[in-house]
Amino acid sequence: MYATIRRYEAVDETRTSELVKKVDESLIPRLSKLSGFGGYHLIESGDGVVTSIGFFDTSEQADESTRVASSWVRDEKLEAALPNAPKVTRGEVVAHKVRAVVPA
Repeated sequence: MYATIRRYEAVDETRTSELVKKVDESLIPRLSKLSGFGGYHLIESGDGVVTSIGFFDTSEQADESTRVASSWVRDEKLEAALPNAPKVTRGEVVAHKVRAVVPA
């Protein structure tokens, strides 16, 4: 499994709600259609910082997600809300654990 972390700084905090709504409505559906998609999380840290984490089967698929996210920013005309290119970290997930879902 590979992860891609994109950290956006100097985000226009007056547009955070709009950004979150658009991520939910249009970015996540685009990413989830990519081959090898394993999950996506968006973290709003405050102070103009938003970070996303995406999981994919291969490094190539993770790289493609960054290209899709970049195109999405342009398509949704969010350049002013996200004025700086994200700091991207990507690599193989070498340790992880998820909580088991217990049937109700």
